[in-house]
Amino acid sequence: MKGAKRFARYATMRRSAGLLNDFRFEQSDPSRFYGALALDTAELVARVTPAALDGAVVLDVGGGPGYFADAFSAIGAHYISVEPDASEMHAAGLDQRASVRGSGQQLPFATGSMDICLSSNVVEHTRYPWQMADEMVRVTKPGGVVIVSYTLWWGPFGGHEMGLTHYFGGARAARWYTRRHGHPPKNLYGTSLFAVTATSGLRWANGQPDADVLAAFPRYLPGWLWWMLRIPVLREIAATNLVVVLRKK
Repeated sequence: MKGAKRFARYATMRRSAGLLNDFRFEQSDPSRFYGALALDTAELVARVTPAALDGAVVLDVGGGPGYFADAFSAIGAHYISVEPDASEMHAAGLDQRASVRGSGQQLPFATGSMDICLSSNVVEHTRYPWQMADEMVRVTKPGGVVIVSYTLWWGPFGGHEMGLTHYFGGARAARWYTRRHGHPPKNLYGTSLFAVTATSGLRWANGQPDADVLAAFPRYLPGWLWWMLRIPVLREIAATNLVVVLRKK
């Protein structure tokens, strides 16, 4: 896919270092982290999407308070987000950002109504991630693009704010975090954080009857390291985040 090749050239070491540095502020300064992620996501979509974005309707599944809205508006897209948690929709105190409250497993949109449907760092917070991904394909127009990007459980960021303790088991890591901080983690294993692998995402994408896979790559790594996604065990640990791009049939 030409778009994926263009993004590989954009995926420099400098970009990777900046994103990984901003990731440290996900909990302490979410505006910094999600602001940087929003700009990068808009750039990713613009580069991997074969059609022009000017006037395109973009649905962001699990969009939270709408951090991505301005970034997509800046490139001419009509941005809509869907979020199941009302508290998350208002968490950042942003102006209303064309947000709809609804479940990712039952998206409240008509079949074939979106030009682009994306989800960024949501799959790992969903008990039924591939049911949500199926819904994303359903609401996308024929010829439209579906982009699913998520954090890999066995990577160094799989435990989110629990750090590397998730390698000792998700439930144990949550107990250790609670004991240390006096409250449970925001991303509580088994409730709002789940062990999702690169293999499961690639299996879902390649088995999707209603869409063709255009690209799959590790989002936060520079393009010259994308080869590691072909190595089954290595990709789970070192890829950190997987992006799969599909075109609806």
